[in-house]
Amino acid sequence: MDFQDLQHLDKQFIANTYNRFQTDIAAGNGAKLVSSAGKEYIDFASGIAVNTFGVNDEAWKQAVIGQLNKVQHACNLYYTEPQAKLAQLLCEKTGAKKVFFSNSGAEANECAIKAARKYSEDKYGAGRYEIVTLKNSFHGRTLATLSATGQDAMHKHFAPFVAGFSYADPTYEGVRAMCSKRTCAVMMELVQGESGVNVLDIEEVEKIALFCKKNDILLIIDEVQTGNGRTGRLYAYEHYKIKPDVVTTAKGLAGGLPLGATMFFGKTENVFTYGDHGSTFGGNPVACAGALSILSRIDQDLLFEVQGKSAYLFTHLGRIRNVLKVTGLGLMIGLETNKDAKALAAACLERGLIVLTAKNKLRLLPPLNIKKDELDCGLKILNEVISE
Repeated sequence: MDFQDLQHLDKQFIANTYNRFQTDIAAGNGAKLVSSAGKEYIDFASGIAVNTFGVNDEAWKQAVIGQLNKVQHACNLYYTEPQAKLAQLLCEKTGAKKVFFSNSGAEANECAIKAARKYSEDKYGAGRYEIVTLKNSFHGRTLATLSATGQDAMHKHFAPFVAGFSYADPTYEGVRAMCSKRTCAVMMELVQGESGVNVLDIEEVEKIALFCKKNDILLIIDEVQTGNGRTGRLYAYEHYKIKPDVVTTAKGLAGGLPLGATMFFGKTENVFTYGDHGSTFGGNPVACAGALSILSRIDQDLLFEVQGKSAYLFTHLGRIRNVLKVTGLGLMIGLETNKDAKALAAACLERGLIVLTAKNKLRLLPPLNIKKDELDCGLKILNEVISE
């Protein structure tokens, strides 16, 4: 099918929720993608931080195919080995005690919201259910996670929204001012990806964490986009001297298959009992087999590589004419320029580079194993486009 036919089919039958770029993705290998017309691209997006080791990764494919040859799905009324082993690996790598599996970041955050409210009700009774999130945050597109998102632009069309959320400035004083005797949790992303790849201040986060601990307010860290090696640590909270009570993740966890995880630490490990929460597809054995392949290869050597590639990109991006600011951690990078971000992204695509946008910035999320020559090729295109 040629691209025009595909566009027509898409527009005829798919809901009008996506403003797609003017290309399709038909094939690829690693950080190189190919359209149906044969045009090649360097991938600085990873499907929005999903394809951890790029596309067509051999080890990942073999893990997924191996499980497909056994059983593709068994509901959570039965035990499956990939799910149990993945939970074990996540707990061993993070110090978490229990894991709940779902299918997406929004679902993982929904689970965390429910867990926080139940923890507080069990311990303090009804009425202590409010959750403080940060301004410019993004936690998902379900009704509760949209309500938790601290962006006015997202709070349209779907009223009434879920009650019990308030939005603080991303500082200790900002969070403290929004908390009350009714507050059960503070939920935040340590790098706010969708609103411009903005990194939270370490000292402010540490003071927020201490405040939460003193007041038995659960600290939920949303690692949907920052997790699984993206920032140069397995999870971004490791850059901070904090111990979360709940951590959520998704996107890159299963390397391209839908999987979310909510990790419970210490006092939250037994918050759920039978029937409190559930999912038909959550912890699907094929997705978990893929995740085991991904997570087992995110070792210290790879994380050092991510840190090195990050430093290389930050250095070279900062030298490009018309670049005003470079933000982010690891291979999660925001690029602010004096030009329109969407126009720059379209121009990059024309020249063979796939990038994303986040508000007024370009957003770069390349595969963690991207090669140096691919980084250099992408940098060359960015330099040409932004410098013009």
